[in-house]
Amino acid sequence: MKETLGKILRIFTTVLMVLSICMMIFTVISVLTFNRSDRQMFGYRAFIVLSDSMSATDFKAGDLVLTRDVDPATLQPGDIIAFTSTNDENYGQTVTHKIRSLTTTADGEPGFITYGTTTGTDDTAVVTYMDVLGKYAGHLAGVGKFFNFLKTTPGYILCIFVPFALLILSQSVETVRLFRRYKGEQMAELQAEKDKIAEERRQSAEMLAELQALRAQLGQNAPEDGAAPVPDSAPAAQPETPQTDTTESAPEPAETM
Repeated sequence: MKETLGKILRIFTTVLMVLSICMMIFTVISVLTFNRSDRQMFGYRAFIVLSDSMSATDFKAGDLVLTRDVDPATLQPGDIIAFTSTNDENYGQTVTHKIRSLTTTADGEPGFITYGTTTGTDDTAVVTYMDVLGKYAGHLAGVGKFFNFLKTTPGYILCIFVPFALLILSQSVETVRLFRRYKGEQMAELQAEKDKIAEERRQSAEMLAELQALRAQLGQNAPEDGAAPVPDSAPAAQPETPQTDTTESAPEPAETM
């Protein structure tokens, strides 16, 4: 049971870690690139759709539109472009609309008549070549809406704070579990060492008892009076050899007249 719970906890921690990393990467990329006409990612610019002016045919509010750089001179009617609006109602905003026709401004500058497919109404101002930011390359449904939610306080708490808090909590639980296992292993090793010492003492006591029993047995087999045994025959005494006086007396000198 504990092993199964451990596996579930490890899987949950791994999934949570991957989710947290993905959220962090998405947050960094979105802050640095979304709705930034001066930033690109892999050759694409990303813009969040703010209205449903193109929802009838292509994308809707909350989607993320991807565009690529293009030579404005190559654009044709029917192409969808992202441009900086010069209309009074949304001046300076990024708009993604479809080209209806080619035209020129009052100054003779080439440009485009654009419109939203939902209403079919043409935009007031002519889009010049300088206003074009890129040609529509695709969109990601709902990503812009999620990014806008992420910028709110509930979105930050739910998508960033909570996953990281759960990750920290799960790692803390895992740390406590590993610490308890380590302490248990230490106690087991200590108990094994104590058992080993006790066994050695028991064996030493048994050996001492055997030695004492052997000493007692040897004491019972010794002579009661403690005297050393006398040999049956003593060695015969050697006869003394008589000593002879080998010194001869010197003759006395003769007297002379």
